[in-house]
Amino acid sequence: MVLRLNNLWSLTIIAGLLPLVWLLIDIAFDNLGSNAIQALHIRLGDWSLRFLWLTLAITPVQTITKWRGMTDYRQLLGLYAFFYATLHLLAYLLLDHGLRWGIIGTDIIESSYIWFGILAYTIVFLLALTSPKWAKKRMGKNWKKLHRYIYIAAIAGILHYYWQLKGNLAEPLFYLILIVLLLGFRVAVWFKNRKFNKMMIPTSKRLVVVAVNPVVIPETIAEPQETIVIIQTPLKGLRNRAP
Repeated sequence: MVLRLNNLWSLTIIAGLLPLVWLLIDIAFDNLGSNAIQALHIRLGDWSLRFLWLTLAITPVQTITKWRGMTDYRQLLGLYAFFYATLHLLAYLLLDHGLRWGIIGTDIIESSYIWFGILAYTIVFLLALTSPKWAKKRMGKNWKKLHRYIYIAAIAGILHYYWQLKGNLAEPLFYLILIVLLLGFRVAVWFKNRKFNKMMIPTSKRLVVVAVNPVVIPETIAEPQETIVIIQTPLKGLRNRAP
């Protein structure tokens, strides 16, 4: 069983790197088309969204299959989403603008879709930063609250992707349907658990306890006393009358 899990973990790591290897091969053989930088942006952004969606799909699959060992895979897939989002950002800063911060600042101000990309990346960055177990223990309940923002990152990523493509609705709509289904599953599970808790813990009824002073009933019953009467006769008189 341990060997199988280790093999599955290794396969997941290798599978997560395959899109990057495929992209490097296309770059080496000049297969990105006439606008290579734009194609690079789109492909890195696509894989960041895909890994983000796989991360969100772990919870429904874990709920259905009851396999608690999928938590580590959720963390791994989330880190891959952050990895490809970082490559997407670096391609924008280095290849598209050559780290010319004046042009980058102007582009950010004039392009509304970049704001959604910044929002999505900031959330994913914070989630990746707090993914280790020590961060989870240190943050306590705040860790879950922070990691729920992954849905906001997903929606912001969809808007960023849609406005960047300028009218191509096919893939953004597909990702939107996925996020609606995944979020709907979470809401359904939440309502189910809430209804179950209400059935188990009735809050509308009160239990009133009244203290009653104990009454002591004597267990002993007085027995009737017997009276013995002794009649004494004079013996002397009887002796004198004897013949």
